[in-house]
Amino acid sequence: MRAILVVNPQATSTTAGGRDVLAHALASDVKLDVVETDYRGHAMAVARAAARDGIDLVVAHGGDGTVNEVVNGLLADCDGRPGGAGSVPMLGVVPGGSANVFARALGLPADPVEATHLLLTALEQNLHRRIGLGLADRHWFTFNAGLGWDADVVGRVAKRRGKQTSPSLYMRAAVRSYFRPPHGRPTLTVRIQGEEPAEVLTAFVSNTDPWTYLGGRPVHLNAGCSFETGLGLFALSGLRLPTVFTHVRQALLTDSDQRGRRLLRRDDLPLIRIDAAQPVNFQVDGDLVGQRTRVEFQSVPDALTVIASPNDH
Repeated sequence: MRAILVVNPQATSTTAGGRDVLAHALASDVKLDVVETDYRGHAMAVARAAARDGIDLVVAHGGDGTVNEVVNGLLADCDGRPGGAGSVPMLGVVPGGSANVFARALGLPADPVEATHLLLTALEQNLHRRIGLGLADRHWFTFNAGLGWDADVVGRVAKRRGKQTSPSLYMRAAVRSYFRPPHGRPTLTVRIQGEEPAEVLTAFVSNTDPWTYLGGRPVHLNAGCSFETGLGLFALSGLRLPTVFTHVRQALLTDSDQRGRRLLRRDDLPLIRIDAAQPVNFQVDGDLVGQRTRVEFQSVPDALTVIASPNDH
């Protein structure tokens, strides 16, 4: 088996020593090349080349941004077609970021050494699974995407983060973005097939649950969402403080089943279209993409093969 290990040395919990241990362990089982990323988009370029060269496995060692780049590189030539993703390399993940939402959703531990052990066990036992992904404005996402408040938070955090990313940084960014939205609060119109258009102020789209984590605390918006279902939609038509507090409290409950007068929530959707009255921030997998006035979110079943945790079997 030919494999490439893509390492983001700037990720929160990656170290040179951890990289060397991981590379040495993988090299005992596969023919391995190691690439350290040194610019934005580097991981995507490496993964795209790997797919074109017929590499069998690409392992991403970094945070959710690194994983997202690798996924977008692996599927760069598939053009959103579910059948077009069958021949791309398998994906392996060793978490090295702060939240590691995708890795946790796959059942992987946050500790890179433990995750490496599970990855090697899965390779030895040939354990893998197909997962569905989301596709929004030609950007693949693994766990979430959104327009409005959450994307404002992502944009604010991106200006300040580095090795010091923390839950408190996200909380401060959320509060500041609530009181000082960088693009105001333009109306978003949600369009779902078979339903009347609905006007909201912020929209969250999930490909799995939890939506994200605050430290070790999961945040649940669409609790029934998974890699085997369609997309989940969580949108609020009002953002007054009582509404926000109600849904934040519900989101932090273990058995969360979000409900509310101002909430538009749908599960297992194949397609969602959202139009904005003026440009608003748009994020995928916790990275700000830019501003948009229209985005279509599509569920793509069985889009990618990932090395599975033995805990999933």
